[in-house]
Amino acid sequence: MALFSPSVLRPGVRKREVFGWAMYDFANSGYTTVVITAVFAAYFVGGVAKGASWATFAWTAALSMAYAIVMLTMPAIGAWADQHGAKKRVLMISTAACVLATAALALTPRFEGTTGVIVAMALIIVSNTFYSYGESLTGAFLPELATAEGMGKVSGWGWGFGYIGGMLALGLCLAYVLSAQAKGLPASHFVPVTMLITAALYGAAACVTFALLPERTHARPAVARRSAWQQLRETLHEARAYRDFMCLLACTVCYQGGVAVAITLAAIYAEQVIGFVASETMVLIFVLNFAAAVGAFVFGYVQDRLGHKLSLGATLVAWIAVCVIAGSVTTKGGFWWAAAIAGIAMGSSQSAGRAMTGYLAPPKQLAEFFGLWTFATRLASIIGPLSYGAITWATGGNQRIAILSTSLLFVGGLLLLLPIDMRRGRRTALQERDTPLLS
Repeated sequence: MALFSPSVLRPGVRKREVFGWAMYDFANSGYTTVVITAVFAAYFVGGVAKGASWATFAWTAALSMAYAIVMLTMPAIGAWADQHGAKKRVLMISTAACVLATAALALTPRFEGTTGVIVAMALIIVSNTFYSYGESLTGAFLPELATAEGMGKVSGWGWGFGYIGGMLALGLCLAYVLSAQAKGLPASHFVPVTMLITAALYGAAACVTFALLPERTHARPAVARRSAWQQLRETLHEARAYRDFMCLLACTVCYQGGVAVAITLAAIYAEQVIGFVASETMVLIFVLNFAAAVGAFVFGYVQDRLGHKLSLGATLVAWIAVCVIAGSVTTKGGFWWAAAIAGIAMGSSQSAGRAMTGYLAPPKQLAEFFGLWTFATRLASIIGPLSYGAITWATGGNQRIAILSTSLLFVGGLLLLLPIDMRRGRRTALQERDTPLLS
């Protein structure tokens, strides 16, 4: 397969290592698909918060708190992992914490009123924080596995595996939900079971990653004597030397804000604006994940041929179309068109963004620079959903205005993408390498 050709993988990298790396995307996608997008988001708004006018804002606020924690801590955690050759160790810890917090979400129906809202928000903050740590750390392995010419393909295969994992988790949950609904059981019964299914699949699939993916970096004693924050301050101080990378981060803040809206609020919009019921929403998200998997696989090859920048720009145009269609249609059939385009754009834009980050990151500071990328994506995840929730609240619950306003984030991303020079950025990254990174 082309994925494993010499031009794609770095020397000494085995096929099973790439498979193990891709399996982490497979493992953690169930969390975003089931918890953040399809099941718990809608249950929180309609079940835990009883459909209150502030419910959507409370949901986005909980996510924003998690992302704020990640923004403030992940770059330093990444710097520490680089210094100590400990990306895999930190990844294992963050995975265990996310799995446990996800399983604990099954307890939320036992609490009522304000207590139930607080418990649900707290568990979402904890689980989403550690999920975000894991996403950043696994991304930092990408430049160790793939060559510059093959980074798009490998990233695309990882995202594709991820969406397949998301579909598997959602498919298992959907089967149980349909069975429970046929018996007349309420959401307070079947939602906890879906949380346990998601946690179990996450933990089991991640074990494959831990078994097959080695830690390829070594501790750097001279650097490790400095604190992670000192290292991070030095990197930020030298940011002008990485102007293309920093411009990519600004672009990421814009367009990922819009992507975050789609991930965190798709189920809420489908049910409250278009009129979907829970089972229809889960089928919608399942199809969206299928389209995203296709988009990630195909665009992984397209972006290596046409270039990461052009490919990402094309997906941002598609996202603008999604916002306009979703904000305009009134029928379920019309919304399905928006969801299909969103799925393809989601897989390709996320794959292209990660590949561009790996392409422009200095090889000796991969976890640290992916920590900065995570800072940008989590800032975006605050700006996007929180602004959506605020606009919805300010307009008396008009989510159509909110989704149309989201298109401005993708327009901003396009404008910030234009000045990025990929060749110049790559030269800058390679000039920073003064010691071999790989064993």
